[in-house]
Amino acid sequence: MTRRETIFITGAASGIGRSTAVLFASKGWFVGAYDTDEEGLASLGEELGGDNSCFRKMDVADFGSVREAVEHFSSFTGGEVDVLFNCAGILRMGPHAKLPLEEQYLIVDVNLKGVLNCINASFELLKRTEGARIINMSSASSLYGTAELAVYSATKAAVSSLTESLNLEFERYDIHVSDVRAPYVDTPLLQRNVNAESVERMGVKLKPEDVSEVVWRASKRKKLHNDTKGVGQLLFMLSLPSFIKRRILKALLLPK
Repeated sequence: MTRRETIFITGAASGIGRSTAVLFASKGWFVGAYDTDEEGLASLGEELGGDNSCFRKMDVADFGSVREAVEHFSSFTGGEVDVLFNCAGILRMGPHAKLPLEEQYLIVDVNLKGVLNCINASFELLKRTEGARIINMSSASSLYGTAELAVYSATKAAVSSLTESLNLEFERYDIHVSDVRAPYVDTPLLQRNVNAESVERMGVKLKPEDVSEVVWRASKRKKLHNDTKGVGQLLFMLSLPSFIKRRILKALLLPK
């Protein structure tokens, strides 16, 4: 009997995480869904079915909570995990000087420390699983800091840098580490936080399903950075001479 592949998803109750859970379950994978939103998890678990999933409340910013969730997942999968998808994240928009320091710290706690917590708590399961993968949800803002998303951009740049480092370091354990980079995606997270001019100027052209398809491809190939539509245009702009690049990005990202 063929062993069933498994995925541990953070931020699974809505948006990209939920779409990814539904997609992988439809491909025959066993899905571990984790989030702080218990109601969203319950509805997802009902949609996927008990034979295809497990779920539990988890706060990525709390290492103890993450460790308990990993143990919970491990009890369903025989101590293995094929893919750890670090999807959980928060977004706060607005002028940096007006964003309370506690909000800035919270972005770091969830978007960066949360990834570290999940990788460290899952490391033994990943090492135990042949061909395991870590896929981190990054952002187009990791390529060039975005005005009114300063701390968010910084955390995503850190996640992509961490991805590159661990891609090299974890090769010895047969763990492939990659990320997914996307511009604005139409998710509840964005809908609750649309107060930056760059959203209106750049537009929101992606749905969660567009991103989950990229996550699926990332689970099947060994590519470091997996980009959605829209990132290629930004990469092209970043290749231009500095004075032209800054002028274009200033017009796109900086409020008037």
